[in-house]
Amino acid sequence: CSEWSGVRLALLLSEAGVQTGAKWILAEGADACLMQRSIPLEKAMDDIIVAYGQNGEALRPAQGYPLRLVIPGWEGNSNVKWLQRLKLVDQPYMTRDESAKYTDSMPDGTARQFTFVMEAKSVITFPSGGQKLAGAGWYEITGLAWSGRGRIERVEVSTDGGVTWQDAALSEPCLPAAIVRFRLPWRWDGREAIVESRATDESGYVQPTHEALIAVRGANYEYHNNGIRPWKVMADGSVTDVPA
Repeated sequence: CSEWSGVRLALLLSEAGVQTGAKWILAEGADACLMQRSIPLEKAMDDIIVAYGQNGEALRPAQGYPLRLVIPGWEGNSNVKWLQRLKLVDQPYMTRDESAKYTDSMPDGTARQFTFVMEAKSVITFPSGGQKLAGAGWYEITGLAWSGRGRIERVEVSTDGGVTWQDAALSEPCLPAAIVRFRLPWRWDGREAIVESRATDESGYVQPTHEALIAVRGANYEYHNNGIRPWKVMADGSVTDVPA
């Protein structure tokens, strides 16, 4: 996690003045690809900050020095780094990064655009790929969960491929749009097992299965994949990915 230092974008806009008719902001980065994203003015006047510091020091080059956007709860691609331009406009700019990229291609030939908020997601970090359990016995399943919609209210863990679920313990504090750790004790019997987790946030949104994700976003959902991620524990203790 990071602690960001900066100035609220709303303050900068109020100082500069916003012309009547402006509804969107074009944010542009100074990287080689000139990353550009259109952001609704309503969001800009809420909780976006123009950050110049991270964890008590100036932004490092890899994190967007000298300035970057930090948009709580939104996907990382909207948090434009190496910020060099903000332009107020009356409609989305339909840049490459929001038309040819970061969209969901649907079966009927249309595309879902402007997915901003990070949906609830959880991932198990132990046991996970590349790790190996020493043998049958007690282990603690651990992982991370987050949601751009608000606080994580619940994380459930299954050790039988989604047949049954148990509530995991959440670490405190559990803050809006922030990562929370979860854990669940598990006695492994030494046989093959599929472990997975699903998160529920305070809006009631539940992390979807792979099938439910496709139903909403189509088969080309790589940009916005918040589906349940299972791991398979083999009889020898090795942990592998479960293909979708």
